[in-house]
Amino acid sequence: MARVVCIGVGTVGCGWATVFARAGHEVVLYDADPAMIASRALPRIDATLEQLAHEMPTGETTETIRARIQVADTLAEAVAGAEVIQESVREDLDIKRALFAEIGASAPADCRLFSSTSALPGSQFLSDIPNPGRAMVGHPVNPPSHIPLVELCATPLTTPETVEYAHAFYDKAGMEPITVEKEIDGFILNRLQYTLVAEAMHLVGEGYCSAADIDRVMTSGLALRWASIGPFMTAHLNAHEGFVGFVAQLEGMMKKMGADARTDYDWGPDLVSRIHDEMARIRPVEDIAAAQAWRDRRILATRRLQAGETPTDA
Repeated sequence: MARVVCIGVGTVGCGWATVFARAGHEVVLYDADPAMIASRALPRIDATLEQLAHEMPTGETTETIRARIQVADTLAEAVAGAEVIQESVREDLDIKRALFAEIGASAPADCRLFSSTSALPGSQFLSDIPNPGRAMVGHPVNPPSHIPLVELCATPLTTPETVEYAHAFYDKAGMEPITVEKEIDGFILNRLQYTLVAEAMHLVGEGYCSAADIDRVMTSGLALRWASIGPFMTAHLNAHEGFVGFVAQLEGMMKKMGADARTDYDWGPDLVSRIHDEMARIRPVEDIAAAQAWRDRRILATRRLQAGETPTDA
């Protein structure tokens, strides 16, 4: 049982708090805006634990897990005695640099420092701190309480011991870590996600289909395969000769469509507004919180299906 500090209490920070508390750790929440903790973070954590109630670790209850989560009034109080700090503040380089400078001055010298940054290379804000070898990126998928992937990316200064520790720490917390072998903007998941979305913006912007049709292509098409196997295994199973046979048959088409894709499509605010309005007609903005809860139940049902279980009604 370690003292794990979650700094930043948006959806990612709250998700991490749930993950770590469920793993048996003492969790401390801190945010520069204390009002956010009482008004949004703790209710969100309570709702998440309630949703996960049927999947509690053996011998645990919602109450015992919730009791492990405490609140600190100051950053110095939060990081005192910490073994792990998970930062999940706004994706702003100056904010992260200032925060880690303060963390580095206050946290124990051997405390591991992990950042949830979704795009920024860790070396841009984790290098100028005391003992930078203990720091690296641990990028989750939102919400980490429901989605197990975490991308681990060391900086050039991160020690092998910290990387090994991170793998074991997240694995024992029920996450599924992958290693990003060298720094790249957006890591792996977001480079794939944003590339697909960029081409989707091109297809909608040039009138090939609606935004809702793009989503249907995913949910009724690609996602039905990708929920169980990824794109490489999908291709491998789509040809009798495996992946090499798939490429042999379709290499020309693959390269042509890759060259035709407009991942640099110059979309602007008008297209953003048009897609927003279409999405809002389906899911009004005032209903987003309820829709997020529905989404999270569906994620849990999909994970049960992936595990070979019969999913409950989602």
